[in-house]
Amino acid sequence: MATIVDCPTCGTKVEWTEKNKYRPFCSERCKQIDLGAWAEEKYAIPAVNLPQESDQDKPLQ
Repeated sequence: MATIVDCPTCGTKVEWTEKNKYRPFCSERCKQIDLGAWAEEKYAIPAVNLPQESDQDKPLQ
């Protein structure tokens, strides 16, 4: 039995098989919409902002 997943773009149920060349997407359209979102930087991994090095933390020279 094949695994059924939701298309990340539109939510349509998709069979996760080798026959579906767009998996995990349901279609070329949904795949391109997702690629466009990445290109427009709509998806991002949050950055961890480390504290700035102060003058007191710098080694003496």
